[in-house]
Amino acid sequence: MAPLVEAIELKKTYMLGKVPVEALRGVNLKVESGEFLAILGPSGSGKSTMLNMLGALDKPTSGKLLIDGIDIATLNDNQLSDLRRRVGFVFQFFNLIPRFTARENVELVMSIADVGKAERRKRAEELLEAVGLKDRMNHKPTELSGGQQQRVAIARALANNPKFLLMDEPTGNVDSKTAREIMNLIKRLNEERGVTIIMVTHDQHLAREAKRVVQMFDGVITSDVVNGEPT
Repeated sequence: MAPLVEAIELKKTYMLGKVPVEALRGVNLKVESGEFLAILGPSGSGKSTMLNMLGALDKPTSGKLLIDGIDIATLNDNQLSDLRRRVGFVFQFFNLIPRFTARENVELVMSIADVGKAERRKRAEELLEAVGLKDRMNHKPTELSGGQQQRVAIARALANNPKFLLMDEPTGNVDSKTAREIMNLIKRLNEERGVTIIMVTHDQHLAREAKRVVQMFDGVITSDVVNGEPT
C-alpha cells in the first residue's frame, strides 16, 4: 500500500531577482496514514516551502510529490483544486472571517465543496462540539479568545474529511497555557480519531509533542526521529 504522502528527490528553486534560491534540495519523505509528524527547522530551512508542496499550493522544480500514490504534477487545475479541498489547513493567525460566526466559518468550506445546507450545519455543530466549543458556536471571532479561534480553525480544517491536516505553527499566536490546550486537542485528534497530522514549527518543545520529528536545515532533511529513535 502506498504511503499517504511521499516526496521523492523534491527540489524547489525560487528566483530572488536574478539570483536562484534553492529552498528544497532533494527532499525524500514518506508519511503514513495516522501519523503525527512535526517538521522542525529555523527560518529559511525550507519547512514552509515543504508545507506549500504538501498542500499542493506549489509545484516542485524537480522531483515528485505523490499523495495516495498519485503524482500531483499529473493533475490539471480542477483536479488540484479538488485535492486541496481534501487537505485541512490550520494557520498561526487563524484566518477566520470576522463577520461570520464560528459555525458559519466551519460551514463555509463545506459550501465550497457543495455539501447540502442541512448536512453543513449538522457537521459544523458536531465538529465544534468535538473541539470544545458547543456553547460558543454562534459567537463571532471577535467574541472568542485566541485559543477558541484556533479551535474553530481546527474544526474548519476537519470539515471536509481531509486526507491529512497541515498545521503551520498552530500555537504560535496564543499564550503558553492555551498552547498546551491546543496541543492536547491536536494529540487527541490523532490518537482517538486517527487524524493524520503534519505540523510545521521552529519550536523544539512543540515538535517533541509529535510522534515523529523531521528536522530540516538549508533545504534538506538532517534527521528523522520516531519516538526518540532515529529511523
